[in-house]
Amino acid sequence: MNKRTSMLFSIAAVAVMGVTLFGSTYTQTQIAGQSLDVSKLDVDVMEKIHQMGGLQLVMPQAFAETDCGVLESSGRNVVEFNLEGYSVELPIMGGKTFNAMTFNGQVPGPTLRVTQGDVVKMTLHIPDWEVTGHGNDMHASQISAGAFESVNPGETSQYCYIAEAAGIFKYHCSGVKLVGMDQHVLSGMYGIAIVDPANGYKKLMVEKTSGSGELDRKFYSADALEFQLQYNQLYLTPEGNYDAGAMFQHHNTATVVNGMQFGYVPNMAHNLLVNGDTNKNIFVAQPWNGLENKQYQSQLMFVENDQHVRLFIENQGNEPVYFHIVGEILDRVTQGNRVQSAATETWLIGGSQGAIIDLVFDEPGVYAGVNHDYAAIYTGAASIWVAGDPFGLNPVLVEKGVIEAPVASYAYALGNPSDSVPPMGMNSIAHPAVNIHGLYTDEVASEMQENGAIPLWEVIPVVAEMLS
Repeated sequence: MNKRTSMLFSIAAVAVMGVTLFGSTYTQTQIAGQSLDVSKLDVDVMEKIHQMGGLQLVMPQAFAETDCGVLESSGRNVVEFNLEGYSVELPIMGGKTFNAMTFNGQVPGPTLRVTQGDVVKMTLHIPDWEVTGHGNDMHASQISAGAFESVNPGETSQYCYIAEAAGIFKYHCSGVKLVGMDQHVLSGMYGIAIVDPANGYKKLMVEKTSGSGELDRKFYSADALEFQLQYNQLYLTPEGNYDAGAMFQHHNTATVVNGMQFGYVPNMAHNLLVNGDTNKNIFVAQPWNGLENKQYQSQLMFVENDQHVRLFIENQGNEPVYFHIVGEILDRVTQGNRVQSAATETWLIGGSQGAIIDLVFDEPGVYAGVNHDYAAIYTGAASIWVAGDPFGLNPVLVEKGVIEAPVASYAYALGNPSDSVPPMGMNSIAHPAVNIHGLYTDEVASEMQENGAIPLWEVIPVVAEMLS
């Protein structure tokens, strides 16, 4: 097939996809050699595209330099980002499992963090025992889409790019010539790249009022305690396999945050600390209570009062995210490297879009971060922050010897969940401690423990004995 024929074939395939995905009135006779029933916009059509060999992207070379050798000798800082794509079985709520696709044995994949202007050297390897190929499309790049082509089992690919734009960006599996991209992404093959501004983040200004109603402005350092939350959906059959038919109808099985439903709610240890009884739940939904869940046991997120907190929020899925924190105001919303709003209640984040949210938790308390779509809340998108010492536990923890002196947040005693903590950047405040939490394989969890993260399933029994 010559280059002209190949390009025409690709254009025809894209036209087929347009009819499939958008329900266009484009007639079947206008697509040479194809006879597609546009009323069946589901797996049948995807199978037609699969039989055509997928969608081969034919695009001109992008403007940016992408040769790894040239970029590595350019004098810029080079950050290597190594991924391995493979399928594993991971747990879902209710004691079941699903057939997940992962980068590096975890959902979401590892977070890449660089500074604006850095060179990213991305390497993707697919083990020879994996059942299918995978690719990686990094939205922080500005290069030809041909670089994102799938890699066959047993093979490795590599590309380089300059992280020119600051912000938070999705990366995800591009499927096999785009075929199955939906299955791969919605089965777990996604992650984020955080590109810090070249000159760092700006101070946070929060308006306050005095008793007389006069406005006052309080400025917080650009340095912040940071969290990352990635929203998505699962579309599953009862057997835990991907259900493309349900996806086309937007009938999701679950809403997940960093891969898990209700992953950041209380567990039995919090029940004990607050209610004095491991079986007396604090929250309405606590599906990951027990120690036997190990890295999957739900964990709360802890912050100090009057502390600058920065949230990296990404919508990896099909449904909009109406991000809201119950009981708080979002003090600043940034997308890309531009402030979009200040002092707002909720921020809409569309599919494949992120936002950086800065705020300060003024009062001790319990605050729920939600996707303010009620279906999403009740199917898994509720995540809890605890600010300060709202339960008055400091005296008890000191008396029992759990901590030596009162602390500004419970993170000093229990740490924050590892999958919600991004890599450190130029304006990051270090978390007091990090515990092992996330949709990780046992091998990944063991490696994290070897690197110093806290296995709370081993620590909690000791603390419980001290308290009793």
